Amino acid sequence: MNSEEKIKAIMILEAIGRPAEHLIETLENIIKEIESEKDVFVKFKDIKKPIEMKENKEFFTTFAELEIEAETLLHIALLLFKYMPSHIEIISPEKLNLASSSWNDVLNEIIRRLHAYDEIARISQIQISNLMNQIKNTKEKSLEDKKLKNYKKTKKGKSKSKKRKN
Repeated sequence: MNSEEKIKAIMILEAIGRPAEHLIETLENIIKEIESEKDVFVKFKDIKKPIEMKENKEFFTTFAELEIEAETLLHIALLLFKYMPSHIEIISPEKLNLASSSWNDVLNEIIRRLHAYDEIARISQIQISNLMNQIKNTKEKSLEDKKLKNYKKTKKGKSKSKKRKN
């Protein structure tokens, strides 16, 4: 790959949801965002008509096929992380010869994103643990309140029966 040759790729974006019209609108908006990315050019786009899902008739599914050109492999990597396509295929150049600095950029971006996702996962785990503890404490308090209420009912019932005997 010479320094002036752009990377051409086919990218598939999928959408699931409802209503069907919303899926097309969503994909159109995502494609507009991709078109506004620096040094990325959408050469062709085809949004397929949504179809009802076989497994769940309440939802629809569709996809868009894009042909894109990007200045560098880093731009392709950034698209992958930002838009999470279900498939990408680099169609040209056939061989990508990159300087180590270009590979460093791509690999460091991957590492940066992985660390960010790991941080989110760790925070989520802590939050889930805290919520589980709150649920457990609430259940225990509710059980204690129930026992106390039953005890008071029982004690009240016994004191009424003592008064009747007198």
